[in-house]
Amino acid sequence: MRMERVDWPGDILTLVAQEASALVELLCEQNSGVLDRIFALVEPKTLDHRQSLTNTRDRVSAIVDYFKSSDRNSCRQFLTIVYQYSENIPLLLETTLVSIAGYTPGKPCSSSQNHKHLFYHLQSYMDALKSMVLQKYESVAQAVVKDIRLEDTWVYLRHRNPPRGKDRTIQPQASLDNHEGEESEHKVSVESLLKTTSRVVTLLGQAGSGKTLLVHCLGRDWAEGSFPSIHLLFLLEFRQLNLISRDLSLKELLFLFYPACDDDEEQSDAVFEFILSNPEKVCFIFDGYDEFRAKLTHPEKLESINDPNKPLPLTDLLSGLCSRRFLPDCTVLVTCRPRDVTDMFGSPGFITCELQGFDRLGVKEYAEQYFHKKGDELKKKAVNLLMNNRHLLSMSHVPGLCHICCVCMEHLFSSDGTDLQLPTSLTQIYMQIILAFLKRINGGVVSGTSPLQRYRSKIVEMSQLALKGLEESTIVFMDTDVSPELQEFGVKSGILSCVKLTREDGSSGYGFTFMHLTMQEFLAALHLMTSQNITESQLKKKLNLKTRWTTKIDPKSVFTDSLHVYVCGLAAEACKSSLVQLKGAEGTTAWVQKRQATVRNVLLGFAGSTSQTGPKIVELCRCAHETQDAKLARAIGSRPQFELRNIRLNAVDMDSLAFVTAAADQNVCLDIGGCSIDPDCLEILPSFKNVDHLIFRSRKYDDKFAEALCGILRKLQALQKLDIALQCVFLFSKECICFSENLHSVSENGVDMDGVVMLASAICNQKNLRKVDASENGKKKLVLWFDTSRRHNSRQLTTNVTGIHLHKKLSLTRSDIKPVYMTKLCKQLVKCENLLDIDLSHVDLSTNGALLLIRSLADCQRVTAVELRHQAEAFIKFVPEKAEAAICKLTEYKLCKSNVEKLSRILENCPRLSELDLSHNLLHDEGVKCFVDYLPKLKISSSVSLTGNQITQVGALHLVNSMNTCEKVVAVEVSLGVEDQSLIKFVQEHVNGKTLRLRECSFEVIHLKKLVEIVNRCPRLLTLELSSNSLHSQGLFSLLDSLVELSTIQTVKLRSNGLSSEQIEYFVKKLSSCHQHRDTRIEEPWLTGNAVASLIAKCLNLQPHIKEISVNRASINIITEGNSRPRSTFVGHSENFSPALQSISFDDCDIEGQHLAPLTLPIQKCHALQDLRFSQLKVDRKGADFFSAVIPFLRNLRNLTLDLKGAAEDEVATLMAALPKTTSFESLSLSQLVLGDHGATVLGRALQSVPNLKSINLSQCSGWTAARGRDLVRGLVQCVSLAEIRLDSVILDEEGITILAQGFSRLTSLRRLRLESWRIGDSGTYELVKYIPSWTELVKLSLSENQFGQQGSMSLCEGLMSMKALKILHLTSIGSSDLVGVASSLKHCPSIEDVSLSWNLCDDSLARTLAEILPLCTKLKRLELWRNPIAKEDENLKDQRLNFSSV
Repeated sequence: MRMERVDWPGDILTLVAQEASALVELLCEQNSGVLDRIFALVEPKTLDHRQSLTNTRDRVSAIVDYFKSSDRNSCRQFLTIVYQYSENIPLLLETTLVSIAGYTPGKPCSSSQNHKHLFYHLQSYMDALKSMVLQKYESVAQAVVKDIRLEDTWVYLRHRNPPRGKDRTIQPQASLDNHEGEESEHKVSVESLLKTTSRVVTLLGQAGSGKTLLVHCLGRDWAEGSFPSIHLLFLLEFRQLNLISRDLSLKELLFLFYPACDDDEEQSDAVFEFILSNPEKVCFIFDGYDEFRAKLTHPEKLESINDPNKPLPLTDLLSGLCSRRFLPDCTVLVTCRPRDVTDMFGSPGFITCELQGFDRLGVKEYAEQYFHKKGDELKKKAVNLLMNNRHLLSMSHVPGLCHICCVCMEHLFSSDGTDLQLPTSLTQIYMQIILAFLKRINGGVVSGTSPLQRYRSKIVEMSQLALKGLEESTIVFMDTDVSPELQEFGVKSGILSCVKLTREDGSSGYGFTFMHLTMQEFLAALHLMTSQNITESQLKKKLNLKTRWTTKIDPKSVFTDSLHVYVCGLAAEACKSSLVQLKGAEGTTAWVQKRQATVRNVLLGFAGSTSQTGPKIVELCRCAHETQDAKLARAIGSRPQFELRNIRLNAVDMDSLAFVTAAADQNVCLDIGGCSIDPDCLEILPSFKNVDHLIFRSRKYDDKFAEALCGILRKLQALQKLDIALQCVFLFSKECICFSENLHSVSENGVDMDGVVMLASAICNQKNLRKVDASENGKKKLVLWFDTSRRHNSRQLTTNVTGIHLHKKLSLTRSDIKPVYMTKLCKQLVKCENLLDIDLSHVDLSTNGALLLIRSLADCQRVTAVELRHQAEAFIKFVPEKAEAAICKLTEYKLCKSNVEKLSRILENCPRLSELDLSHNLLHDEGVKCFVDYLPKLKISSSVSLTGNQITQVGALHLVNSMNTCEKVVAVEVSLGVEDQSLIKFVQEHVNGKTLRLRECSFEVIHLKKLVEIVNRCPRLLTLELSSNSLHSQGLFSLLDSLVELSTIQTVKLRSNGLSSEQIEYFVKKLSSCHQHRDTRIEEPWLTGNAVASLIAKCLNLQPHIKEISVNRASINIITEGNSRPRSTFVGHSENFSPALQSISFDDCDIEGQHLAPLTLPIQKCHALQDLRFSQLKVDRKGADFFSAVIPFLRNLRNLTLDLKGAAEDEVATLMAALPKTTSFESLSLSQLVLGDHGATVLGRALQSVPNLKSINLSQCSGWTAARGRDLVRGLVQCVSLAEIRLDSVILDEEGITILAQGFSRLTSLRRLRLESWRIGDSGTYELVKYIPSWTELVKLSLSENQFGQQGSMSLCEGLMSMKALKILHLTSIGSSDLVGVASSLKHCPSIEDVSLSWNLCDDSLARTLAEILPLCTKLKRLELWRNPIAKEDENLKDQRLNFSSV
């Protein structure tokens, strides 16, 4: 049995690049015989260099790099040898090689089949896995207000030194410095977390920060093709894992939640084998560790795990993955709240990152999105209120709380009354959320009774369930745990969500969770504050302050971070009335006041303690802020110093600290050294009324932080002392005022060039100096900018040692820089480690000065562009790291031969040069020759431009000769006419041969002879183009002979060179001796009408090896095949001479019927002809006689196109009678032909004799009566093999339409149908479309400009439900504004790609339906809705596939 080789669907060269490391590892383990076979494929010159390497790995790496840039065939041979002779090939690599190399001797076929079988199992499972992950995403993202773009969502990547002290977090990350206990961090996108694989990532985030949504977005992006290095991604939720009580193996765990297709054991075995063999291609995401009941087992306590199929306790299994005890190269991402990070034990590649919340702009954008559909007035009012209320704004920096605040404001604005009481704490917001949820139950109908009183019993039962869940570490409640009445109440109000569960036995079920964990905590706090069964001692136990410093020996606590905060919030005076309503008993008010006082007294006790650590002080301030109790805040603020170290302070923390310090009756010191603070949080500092001493001491405070701080400092009225980080001293001591005013420093005294050089040194060394403008030598004005504007995209930069890259600029425009200063300047500028632009526009640079600047390309690897235009725009650009490629442009200078030599010697030392532009430098022929002589020594990867250098034909030939002297040159283009262009291009991917284009060169005989010599020495020349060259006859024939003899040329283009008919005939005759495929294109203005017809006839007689001829306007394209190829055998003829012509076409070339006579005999001999096309042909009797004489001889004709004009009825009838009646005839196009009655009758009869006809185009054909139209249709429907029908604008009566419609029922092979512009009514439309359900394989259906009523629309909808293969549906201007049913039916067309519903006056109902079905139409690329009155502002209509405009 033989396995056929299949073409790899992607780029083989890209494949080698992707698998380079795997190939190197594999080949390093093979014997020398395998390497010898591979070395034999390498060119000798290249092989010598690579074999000179002494180290085997270096040799193998060099060989793999060689094939990465080779051609596809060599690459395929290389991979075939690797597959054929290598041993122990990894599974994934081997299955890939099987797909490319197929069966080869020496490899058992069964092994190839087995690996391919495994590959198919893996691919099938991957597809199913992606589908399941996408379903999870869609479930989670149902209520998402704002689109999530992972590349624009940021986290702080942390590195930390373990601190001393028993209460400090012991972090396992590697340290960047020796500052004990201090974190360093930088910002990266969430998308980047999976870009680097084989590491363990812990994603931290407080409640509501969006951890769950973001990991599901990561899963979505993976399923849609991002992260190609990850082949399998498993997303598991700890809340689901809580339901598992028995031991499981890793395989059982994975296939419990992501089962194999149809529980195929063979598939699951294959997938798990892949996981074990390729852990680096597998990613595990575990979401919500803070919700996990248990605590991960310490890695040191894990037993040795040798058997991956061995069942283990879940804590051991997950710990083994997170600590890399097994599958050490897999990628693991765990989400949790910050205090649980210590359970993520250290391992190689372990990193921690924390989600960044909304900044001020993000809050505004979210609020605008939320209120977008709720009216402009409400949106404006709500957004302004949110942005101007400090308390609401500080809470809204957390995405989940931002949503809660929006819901709260919507509820408040919809309530009765004009006195709007805004909540001042998070607890009060949640109380409003409860009221908003209760309002949903009766559809918003409000009765006289308070919602809290009306639903008191249900709220009590719900809060009791919440507390029970916290105490029992339960998040997901079984349906048996919740009464049916409570289920209905919870789901209807939105407090509870129904979730699908997977039990440990694999069965599915349903459970219930609170809409968010914070809601469960709030309701639990509500129970604590209103239940008679909760004693004061029990209440006090719930009020322990949480620290943000934890140790690995701390007990695991489940999601109870905020319970004490809500308890404190309910102790506020503003919550008393709500608590009284929920308590509901006599004497309730006194009981509630006593309980609230108990909470405040506990907090007062905490305030008096002097041993509180920084994190607990912050928690105490948060509790005080929730109570809104001024006495409590004053007691806490009485301490002289707030020392907060090494924690992240968010906006809510800062707001709470401001509340406490503002209530203090003394000045206080705020020490937040080492804390992580977002610059947006600094805007709250002016609210710290009594802070006179502010301390920022940490390496993490950068210039961006300093900029934000400087803008705030003057607003701190009590501030007397400021301690700042060392790296900010320069900025604050010298430019603090400039920063706070956002100004620049200006000197009017001017500097000399020595001073400019010093400033160049300063801009390189001083990180806060952004820009120096020393234009005109700095004599008039020197401007130094210290602002921190960032115009570049920070994601495109890599950080230096300080973690910052600044975009700097030195402007020296209109200066006069002498060479001695240019040398000094260049020495300074190459030292600059940041992004730098040097503006040298309008500088009077000498040629030597310009060459000194170009030398920077060699002296500094960070230079990415040097562009110098004499006394015009000029600049140099740097990048932070080594530039991958560089551009050099030196234009409008006067370069003599010595300048060119000096420039070339400089460029020899520039290995990264991509483009070189030496345009308009007056090089002349001598300078061009000098440069071309140096060209082989230069390392240029893309192109050289020598345009506008006033060269002659001699210089043009120097450029042409570069294709022989420089192996890397693949194309030369020269034009000596008005355009005056000279371009050299170098080796590119997939370019194997060379191309020469010469335009308007006006070569004399001597030049043509030289050109022939050069071309003959170029063995790899594939394409030659000569345009408008006025070739002289004497040299021309020599050139034509050379073109024929040069076997490597595949394409010759001769455009407007003044060739005569005799010269073209001579060239075509010469081609008969050519032994290979050749594509010749000749364009001359006289090639039309009778002249071109006669020339084609002569060419067919002179050259029997022409395969294709096409004439388009004044251009001939002739494709010949070599005369050594064996002739094909065709039916019906025994002549010894049979031309190879398979296709001939005449398009828009002014040919008339009277011109066709010379073509009769030559075409009659073309027995192999398969395609005959005449477009825009004026037909007379001679033309009709030509076709009737020619077509009967064409027994192998498959396609006939006769787009004719001017034919009389008898002539048309003659044509129709001559139509082929052979079994090979498949396609007929007669568009726009006036058939007449006689022609229609003859055509209808002729169609009955071509049963194999697959395509017919009669669009816009006319001229028959109703009766003859029916004759035509009767013949048409006899062609039962038709796959494509085009009958646009054809006129039939009702009986003819009925005949056509009934005939449709037999056309089961129909794939494409166009019936546009028939102008028929609904009954006729119904007749045509009612047979659509039988066309299950229909790919395109176009019924535009026909009238559809209700009956036709319903029939069309029914048909669409069975059209699984339909890709294109056009229903433009069909006279129906109700296309909702049609739109809804599209969800049954999984292959649909293109839909047009324009000009139908459809309203928003169509748009809403389309918005619903768009997610189901995954392949849809274009949906055209022109001229429909649809409200395009609807957020649901932002899909890029929608096209509302005809522009």
